[in-house]
Amino acid sequence: MFQIRKATMRDTQYMFELINIYADEGKLLHRTLSSIYENLQCFYVAENDGEIVGTASLHILDKELAEVRSLTVSANHFGMGIGKKLVHAVLDEARVLGIQSVLSLTYQVDFFIKCGFHLVDKDKLPMPKIWKDCIHCSKFSNCDENAMIFKICCL
Repeated sequence: MFQIRKATMRDTQYMFELINIYADEGKLLHRTLSSIYENLQCFYVAENDGEIVGTASLHILDKELAEVRSLTVSANHFGMGIGKKLVHAVLDEARVLGIQSVLSLTYQVDFFIKCGFHLVDKDKLPMPKIWKDCIHCSKFSNCDENAMIFKICCL
């Protein structure tokens, strides 16, 4: 059985490897170990029998908006509800912090719909805050991700 918990320093190498598997496939942005260290307090991990099998982080963009980032589940743990529990941990933290909406830039539309998100027009998002990390992405000039929002009031 797996558990969702806040990440610790001992998890960072596993997180780095798992995140960058998906980044190498173009599904999310690469993270350096340094970036993971600097943002460790934002991360949750899914642990199964001592193995890190999933990650997610909450990145605050402004006083009303945060983003789910670095959401991963190891391929041999798909279909166990790990991704959904990681997203709910991030949403719960956003609620505690008083954030009104949580954004996801994703290719996994059906998954995020099942988590209560809805599609929004990327052009209506606060661009400077949203895209500041995207400039490092090879798809920056032709982004094909979907923007989705979860309104905390709907929890």
